[in-house]
Amino acid sequence: MELKVTLEGNKKVSTQVGDHLIMTDQPEKLGGTGTAPAPYDLFLASIATCAGFYVQSYCDNKNIDTSGIEITLSVKRDEKKAINGFITTIHVPDTLPEKLHGVLRKVAAQCAVKKTIMNNPEFIVETVKR
Repeated sequence: MELKVTLEGNKKVSTQVGDHLIMTDQPEKLGGTGTAPAPYDLFLASIATCAGFYVQSYCDNKNIDTSGIEITLSVKRDEKKAINGFITTIHVPDTLPEKLHGVLRKVAAQCAVKKTIMNNPEFIVETVKR
């Protein structure tokens, strides 16, 4: 898979992902206009939505009502304010049986984005002449 990134100017950057165009911007305090999520926000969203996809898929396969299920992602920071972890919290309604709580945690942990990060991939940055 290859993504095509276009520099739009004024802190805006777009990425073509298949048939979809994802726009990013920076917050006003960083010189942008805040018209779209910042790239780092999309990174965090990819972790949270990936967990959500796995939870939703499991629930759909087991005919479990997903009404009232929400997922939040928060970051853990060390004493220097560097991010050193992520906390995915699955908020479930009181009506969801307790025995499913652990199952949903295991299902959310299957997230491919999380697994990729945990695999410590190599990042290569290169330039080529056009």
